[in-house]
Amino acid sequence: MGTSDLIRRLYWAGEALVFAAVMVVTARMTTPQEWTPVLLVILLAALTFVGDRLSAAMVRGQLTTAHIALVLAMTLLGPGPAVVIGVTVALITTAQRSLAPRLWLNNLMTYAVFAFAGAVAARELYGSPQAHHGSAGLAFGLIVFGVFLFTIVLNFLLFSAELRIEDGRPLIRQLREDFVPLLPGLLAAACLAALLAVAYANLGIAVLVAAFLVLLIFHYLTNALLRSEERADQLEARSIHLANLQFGILSMLMDALALRDRSTSRHAAATARLAKALAIEAGCDEEQQEVVHTAALLHDIGKFAWPDRLLHPQALNDEDWSMIRRHPQDGAALVGKLDGYGPVADAILYHHERVDGTGYPAQLIGAEIPLASRIIAVCSTYDTMTMTDALGPPMSPEDAKRELRRLGGTQLDEELIRLFLAMLERQMPGELAETDYESELAFEQHVRRMAEPTRS
Repeated sequence: MGTSDLIRRLYWAGEALVFAAVMVVTARMTTPQEWTPVLLVILLAALTFVGDRLSAAMVRGQLTTAHIALVLAMTLLGPGPAVVIGVTVALITTAQRSLAPRLWLNNLMTYAVFAFAGAVAARELYGSPQAHHGSAGLAFGLIVFGVFLFTIVLNFLLFSAELRIEDGRPLIRQLREDFVPLLPGLLAAACLAALLAVAYANLGIAVLVAAFLVLLIFHYLTNALLRSEERADQLEARSIHLANLQFGILSMLMDALALRDRSTSRHAAATARLAKALAIEAGCDEEQQEVVHTAALLHDIGKFAWPDRLLHPQALNDEDWSMIRRHPQDGAALVGKLDGYGPVADAILYHHERVDGTGYPAQLIGAEIPLASRIIAVCSTYDTMTMTDALGPPMSPEDAKRELRRLGGTQLDEELIRLFLAMLERQMPGELAETDYESELAFEQHVRRMAEPTRS
């Protein structure tokens, strides 16, 4: 702990010394010519300040014209104006944001260092900006482009060092997360800075005035877009939160049902695994597969309303059978309350229909029954016949296959049975059905997929 505090204090002292040294050297280097024309100095100072004020917050870093204006000050004026403008803007914005003293020092040092370094680099490469007024070409534009990138990298390294000392964030992580995602925008900004510098050198200050107005409009539109995207992100987050809550309630009901009847969640998971595999076999697209899988997970949720005597029946009377036949409707009513789960609710509602029209609750015939419901019916029937936790002795896989064939055309869809049996021939039934409810649920994945806006 002591060593860490000592390192921090030494680092702060180093920042203070560097800042003081830059200011002293800048004061000695600056010449009166650097401050002319005065209108250019005022314009770039205003553009730097306004650009910093209008910074558009991004996921990583900021989108701002302040650095463009500072690079123009470095390359069109010289070290003195560039450092003064940079430090002044740093002082004003840091005060307005009420930052900690260590961040004051880091901001001042960083702005002073990269403004000074960029201006000196430009002067060494191209000479005095005033000497080339009216004759700047491609070489000058490339130098401005290079100075922009050089100072951006230097700026990043100075701020990163602060984060490394204070928060322990590795430089490589900061580079990957904070710098690389901004590279396309930074390259575009560097090109813009180069174009503006060349345009000013050849056409005069009117170009920068026009650019200033264009950048203001650009920032206004960009901020409006980002605010719109932020509202969209917030709406999506709320939608996912609501879907989490709603789907979590259904999952909780299934868990409570499993406590009363241990076979329920296992049967739901096995049916879901089989049903998704059969949906793929039947040529369903990804959206249909998701509906089938989710509906299969929840197809027995209507049993939550059953009394225990129906979950573990000894004998059933007419009233019991009436309640049993209501569980698809009860389940569909529960699931249908979730936004975006309409197709899932329909699949649950009709999973006890029979292709000969004698099923329930609507006595649909053949293709009138939703495909998802027909898929679930085949898979649920097979798993019920073969599951070891059934009330009676389970069938062997071969006996269950024969029974499926017998039920084809009356209770179940013959074509789906053919696809299902062919699928079982290629894959071991145990491999398809061996799963648990929690892993099959893949909760977050289901919520995010089903919370997406319904496609038209």
